[in-house]
Formats: sequence, C-alpha cells, structure tokens
Amino acid sequence: MTNAELFRSLHVPGTPLVLVNAWDVASARIAEAAGSTAVATTSAGVAWSLGAPDGDVLDRDQAVELIKRIVKAVSVPVTADIEGGFGTTPAEVGETITAVIAAGAVGVNIEDGDRDAQTTAARLAAARAAADASGVPLFINARIDTYLRGFGGIAETLDRAAAYIAAGADGIFVPGVADPALIKELAASINAPLNILAGPGSPSIPDLGALGAARVSLGSSVAQAAYSIAQEAAKEALTSGTYESLNRSLDYGAINSLLR
Repeated sequence: MTNAELFRSLHVPGTPLVLVNAWDVASARIAEAAGSTAVATTSAGVAWSLGAPDGDVLDRDQAVELIKRIVKAVSVPVTADIEGGFGTTPAEVGETITAVIAAGAVGVNIEDGDRDAQTTAARLAAARAAADASGVPLFINARIDTYLRGFGGIAETLDRAAAYIAAGADGIFVPGVADPALIKELAASINAPLNILAGPGSPSIPDLGALGAARVSLGSSVAQAAYSIAQEAAKEALTSGTYESLNRSLDYGAINSLLR
C-alpha cells in the first residue's frame, strides 16, 4: 500500500484520523513520535514560521520547499494545507498541486475563503485534474468557511459541499463548528468524510467520532500555543527577570534526538 492509499484509508467515520498540525520538521517529528499515523501542516503555522501572515500571502515555492523537507523527515503520510491553492486562477492551482505532489505530499487542504462556490469548484476541478495526471491518488480536502467566516448556514454549507465533491474533492472540512447536533447533521448529510477543527470548547475526539467525523484537526492551535510560551518567556525575562514559564519546556536532548 502506498502512502497515498494509506492516507485515504485512514478516513473512517466514527474512528477519526487525528491530525496534530505541524509547521516545521521538528513539530512534524514530534507528532510522528507521539503516535500520529499521518502528519498535516498548518498553513498559518507554516506562514508564520517563514515570516508571512496567513491568508494566501506566502510564496508558493517557500511553502512547497517546506512540505518537501517535512515529507523527507517522517515516514507517515503527509497532507499539506495549501490555503486557497497558491494561485489566482484554476490553472495556477493545478500547477501548485503538481509541485506539492512532486514534494511528496499525498493530501492537500484547499479553502474557499471568501470565494463563491462556483469559483472554488473550478479551482478544485483543476486540482483534481492535476492530481489525476500525476498518477497519485491525492486526497483533496475542501475547506468550507461558511461558519468560520460567519456567512451562510447549513443549507449553504451543504450546497457547497455537494458542489465541491462533484468537482473532485475527496473530503469536506468545516471549521468553526462545535455544536454536536450540527456536527452530526453535517456528517450525515455530506457524502464524503467530514473533517472537524477541534480545540478548547470542542467535543472530545471520541465524541466527534461518535457524531460521525472521519477526521479531526487541531489546525494552527498547536503553533499558537508554542508561540504563546515564547511570548510568556520573553515578557517574564524582560520584566521580573525570572524563567518560570520555561518549566514546561521539552528536554533539549529529547528534541535533538528526533532530528538525528
């Protein structure tokens, strides 16, 4: 079984794939060492680590190079969050997919953001065509931002999901939802594996599985937590002159050994 086939097989409603999103080689190795069966990147974390804001600003070549480094660093399948596809046209999104596959990723997230459904569907269709041309059964996870951005509701979300699946998406990602009844309705109504963004305030992973989720992502929250500790340490050292916030640090040798 190839990594692409393995990754696809991990999307099981009721027994969700858990993705602790990484933003560099070290965080990817940490996730793998903890038992992750796949590694996903976080577009926000990747952009921040490379000096850019999240939101289709990061240079495509920089993003692809980081994906390549992460793929080489782990043995499990890697799926890459490529924001809106790093391109202004469907053809450019297709070029991104070709580059991401060449880097070794076997899955991608493509978000609609503030684009209309028809425009996003065309971009997803171009991604599907590029993946099919490569011969790699890339898992395309289409992100629907209706709840994250506060426009539309269940009807709009389901309409977009149907359009995106018809265009070639393999999975549907609906961030911004935590209500169990809504998650259950989405899982029952969408004819593809449902991905939920989880964190504080969300149902537990077993509960999300019981509601029908096939994939659970932590998104940018792990990177945010890491940067939070950096901020606490900086403020503490520069004000009180103490180091209590560093008591939660991972052991130097443990981190170093992951990169040998």
